[in-house]
Parts: sequence; structure tokens; C-alpha cells
Amino acid sequence: MSGPKHPKEEQREEALRTIDRAQAESETITGSTFVRMADRAKDHLSAADKDEEDRIEVWGTRIGRIAGAIFAVGLVIYLVVTYL
Repeated sequence: MSGPKHPKEEQREEALRTIDRAQAESETITGSTFVRMADRAKDHLSAADKDEEDRIEVWGTRIGRIAGAIFAVGLVIYLVVTYL
């Protein structure tokens, strides 16, 4: 059961919400988009979405994703050199 909150706690929560809102509104579109994309790529290549308890699955996923990225870059380079 939750009782009435202390006035200081209410002020603290309101201040935190205000800070979060100010940070969200002050982000530049380019900067925040680039940072989000970089974080997603880092998480994807490091297999952050896999269960950390299963080390084999984590390392296999990392190796496969990095090999796929290398293959994709190599394919783009090959196509550019061959057809342009």
C-alpha cells in the first residue's frame, strides 16, 4: 500500500521529469540519430540481444555478424570497382 508522498519526494520526481523532457527537446536531430545508430550497431555486433549465460551462442553470433558486415563491405567494394 502506498501512502501519501513526502513533498520533497514529489518535488524530486517533478524535477527529474522536467530534466528528462528538457534533454529530449534539446537533442539535435542529426546528433541524436547518429548516436542512436552507432549504439544500435555496437549492440548488434556485440550480440547484446543474446543470453550472456550461453557464451557459445554469444561468440557465434558475434563472429557471424562481423563476418556478414565484412562480406557486405567487400561486396560493395567489388561492385563499385567492377561496374563503375
